[in-house]
Amino acid sequence: KSEDFVIAARLDGCSQKRIIWRHMVPSFMSHIIASVTLAIPTMILAETALSFLGIGLRPPVVSWGVLLQEAQNILAVSSAPWLVLPGLAVIITVLALNFLGDGLRDAA
Repeated sequence: KSEDFVIAARLDGCSQKRIIWRHMVPSFMSHIIASVTLAIPTMILAETALSFLGIGLRPPVVSWGVLLQEAQNILAVSSAPWLVLPGLAVIITVLALNFLGDGLRDAA
């Protein structure tokens, strides 16, 4: 609001909407994008953890947490080791999104 380019646009006679959308939004859009890409892994982990504990989504719904809840039994994992693959998918997805968010934050 107190940046020189905003004051110059205001003195030039631009409307409030034009100042916001043409001058202010481009200057902080990269920060919003980086924050969103860093918030998505947190939401994925929260949903997975709640579903794993039985508080979130229930078994008719397919979710990584529900799939990992089935892998909780060691006898089931010993007879069907592919039940652990959703855990690997969660780890890869969360790490990839965190690296993407860090890269976008550094670029911003």
